[in-house]
Amino acid sequence: MPEPVCLIENTQTKGLVVQEQALQVLSAITQPVVVVAITGPYRTGKSYLMNRLARQRKGFSLGSSVQSHTKGIWMWCVAHPCRPGHTLVLLDTEGLGDVEK
Repeated sequence: MPEPVCLIENTQTKGLVVQEQALQVLSAITQPVVVVAITGPYRTGKSYLMNRLARQRKGFSLGSSVQSHTKGIWMWCVAHPCRPGHTLVLLDTEGLGDVEK
């Protein structure tokens, strides 16, 4: 997967909505899976940490202001860095405590 995709969109009208494209990606994985998910207050470096786990400088979107940047839950499937033949599924979540919500 070259870049993360939205797994669950947080909409104002329908609430949480699972994205079909992300489900198709997950369904196509045939290797053992290791899942890492992160939660916490908004603007505390969750997306940055997940990019580091993927060993990439870019991937999950990073904001440059005090406003929350990630919305919903985003997923990135990459090769596991230490376990050949395994897929690492990284889940980056919307920050808690966003004043706009």
